[in-house]
Amino acid sequence: MSVKVALHHQKNYTFDRPAILGPHILRLRPSPHCRTPIRSYTLKIEPENHSLYWRQGISGDFMARVNFPEMSSHLYIQVDLIAELHPINPFDFLVEEYASYYPFTYEEQLAAELQPALQIKESGPLLKEWVNQLQISDPFITTFIGDLSHKLQQDIAYTVRLEPGIQSCEETLSQRLGSCRDTAWLLVQILRHCGLAARFTSGYLIQLKPDKKPLEGPPGPEADKADLHAWVEVYLPGAGWIGLDPTSGMLTAEGHIPLASAADPRNAEPVTGSIGPCESELTYSVTVTRIEE
Repeated sequence: MSVKVALHHQKNYTFDRPAILGPHILRLRPSPHCRTPIRSYTLKIEPENHSLYWRQGISGDFMARVNFPEMSSHLYIQVDLIAELHPINPFDFLVEEYASYYPFTYEEQLAAELQPALQIKESGPLLKEWVNQLQISDPFITTFIGDLSHKLQQDIAYTVRLEPGIQSCEETLSQRLGSCRDTAWLLVQILRHCGLAARFTSGYLIQLKPDKKPLEGPPGPEADKADLHAWVEVYLPGAGWIGLDPTSGMLTAEGHIPLASAADPRNAEPVTGSIGPCESELTYSVTVTRIEE
């Protein structure tokens, strides 16, 4: 069974005076490697006097560069898309025989191409201790990466954090608390310490209220909802990039709509740009509506 849903995302910045809007990069269009069919997509930007150029980044994701020739007292961005959600088996992939069990070593040419996603950026004592204490009960690679995500979900409590930027791994581990982007960056570094290529992914997460309560496991959301979210993709030879969501402790499925993936989280931010000196206020919303079942 599939469900068609309409996602509506808007960000509205209002300024206390007309301000110069520098070039902006928008990563708000579903990635080509999105497994959920996207039936339509529109992007609306104000002020209407602007120029927009689509291009694809290193990972193949879509980016819109927007230039504004005039000063403005506001900046409005709106995304509307229709997605067809149908059940996706997150374990529906095959890996090369040499990579079936952990640990393994990437083939030389593949390792060279994956180098940015293998670079270790943090090596604090708490991070090293967490990695060194890992107990491998089953070396099968699918079990190993799933256990990593699940363990992190148990160790780090989730919080909504409105401050910009991403916490260091040491901050997240010491507080045992982090937003989705904090926990995702922590898992990226853990996977790299384990010798696995990993990248940071931002996107939409659509969660629909289940028709019936499950007999076991989490009950699911009480109402249909959607939001911007962050998770991780790990590269497995033969299977490609496999999504892990440490906030839920599970592999990604039909509700995860990737927008941008990058070795460095700064290159996966949904909106980047500059604004001249002013006081600003942001209003923001992401909603989802069922339109066909």
